[in-house]
Amino acid sequence: MNDISIQWDVIQKRFDELQEQVSSSSLEGKRHLVQKELSYLSTLLSRHKEIQSLEAERKAIESQLHNDAELAPLYEEELQTIEAALLKEQQALEKIMFPPDPLDNRSAFLEIRAGTGGQEASLFAADLLRMYSNYALKKGWKVALVSTSTTDLGGYREIVLHIEGKDVYGHLKYESGVHRVQRVPITEASGRIHTSTVTVAVLPEAEEVEFSINPSDLRIDVFRASGAGGQHVNTTDSAVRITHIPTGVVVSCQDERSQHKNKAKALKMLQSRLLASHKEKQEAEMSQKRKELVGGGMRAEKVRTYNFPQNRVTDHQVDVTLKRLDMVLEGDLDDIINALMEREQLERRKQPVTFH
Repeated sequence: MNDISIQWDVIQKRFDELQEQVSSSSLEGKRHLVQKELSYLSTLLSRHKEIQSLEAERKAIESQLHNDAELAPLYEEELQTIEAALLKEQQALEKIMFPPDPLDNRSAFLEIRAGTGGQEASLFAADLLRMYSNYALKKGWKVALVSTSTTDLGGYREIVLHIEGKDVYGHLKYESGVHRVQRVPITEASGRIHTSTVTVAVLPEAEEVEFSINPSDLRIDVFRASGAGGQHVNTTDSAVRITHIPTGVVVSCQDERSQHKNKAKALKMLQSRLLASHKEKQEAEMSQKRKELVGGGMRAEKVRTYNFPQNRVTDHQVDVTLKRLDMVLEGDLDDIINALMEREQLERRKQPVTFH
């Protein structure tokens, strides 16, 4: 944390301002937002205070260490304890100030598609299926096949996996993109090395949406029902039509004799339609995200290269090369994925620190 410039006096000033606002009665609907920011800044200041205290303690012990050779071993031991506590506090503060992607802890859908290279690309898609399945099992995650499209040689044109567990997306999101394989295909009689590609897309699992409707967004009309139901429904305004003003969705219900029951049914119908519309929009956004993730499947848009003749794998995102491709394809991905996660953490720390 020493290389990050933080104006703690500015944070303290903002904290004091928010405390005054919370005690005010003029916040109206913003109170929860103010309280949320206040809680965040309080945590920051508390961590900072603890770090300052530990740093002062460390300085005092270092002074004693140089002045009292007889008790030096005890001071060394105490210094190690304080250093460990200080590191823990600094890491906790950094996690608060530079939080990871909120989607990182979700399960994910992992899609593998054969790109350029015909049958060889399809066969390599099968290799990636095994690699990701083994990696997931080593992490204690659950893997389920959602859909597959196979070839006659035992490869896959397309595979969709659902991988369920803690921090799945956070570990696998870096896999999105083009994976390039260099090897002699089983269909190649002359022994010539071919280059093929497979695209991978990793999408965070969407959470269940509880679709709430703001009553002020509704226009409710009652009218006289028509059709079956007898004389009663034809002589009273029991039918209900509800218009959702922001979207223009209109539903109506006249099945029940009671206006109250018709209204309840219509609201349920409206909620279902809005939820379906929301899911369609979400799927469209996911489709667009998928295009961004995998690019066009061309050889130049590569994330990683798997070179079979040299038993070598190179991740081009972090410039990591391992000479154990055979083990990587069995799911030994930790060295690569850990390097990718560390890179993201460094990138987060470069972002400007904002507090409101």
